[in-house]
Amino acid sequence: MSHFPAIARRISTRLVPYPETVAAMEARVAAIRAGAAPELVWFLEHPPLYTAGTSARDQDLLDPQALPVFKTGRGGQFTYHGPGQRIAYVMLDLHQRGPDLRAHVHRLEDWVIRALARLGVAGERRADQIGVWLLRPPPASGQDKIAAVGVRVRHWVSYHGVAINLAPDLARYAGIVPCGIAPGELGVTSLHARGHEATMAELDAALLATFADAFGSELIIG
Repeated sequence: MSHFPAIARRISTRLVPYPETVAAMEARVAAIRAGAAPELVWFLEHPPLYTAGTSARDQDLLDPQALPVFKTGRGGQFTYHGPGQRIAYVMLDLHQRGPDLRAHVHRLEDWVIRALARLGVAGERRADQIGVWLLRPPPASGQDKIAAVGVRVRHWVSYHGVAINLAPDLARYAGIVPCGIAPGELGVTSLHARGHEATMAELDAALLATFADAFGSELIIG
């Protein structure tokens, strides 16, 4: 059931350069704050690149020459973006939903968990880590991250969002310590690496179908 006004959604079919997306998000955030544009959820993919969040440590960039690196104001550490990864940038006026950043992150995680469940995948949270995780198949122990979450707010309008690994090149994560996760009990995976052969269109459909459950607003074309 919807409790808030409908939110515009956009799906880009090309690989969108990272600086272009940041400029577009910042402009949209300013317009939302001014009441000149509706809230927006933007689905896209990036060309291969690394981003460094506000907690990123220089030593976690293991191969500085591997890919372009962009410093960003979102929370978190280093992560990889590239083809086969669904990015959802979520630009919402948190004044409407309560100015609580932790609650916003929780809703983003809940959204991804609900969408994965529609695809038959059991995602879960960890108390000590942000993001969405999958248990490793027995007899292995530990968990692997399937979706990263990184957000920023400006005057309580959110931007950045989630990155869900459908079928990216996981070898690219070797150039960084992703999200500060050293190899061991925690790692990074994708739906296809786990044998779930969903398409990007199917993942998008699951995300569209579950957004209102997590955020109380329908997504409409806009």
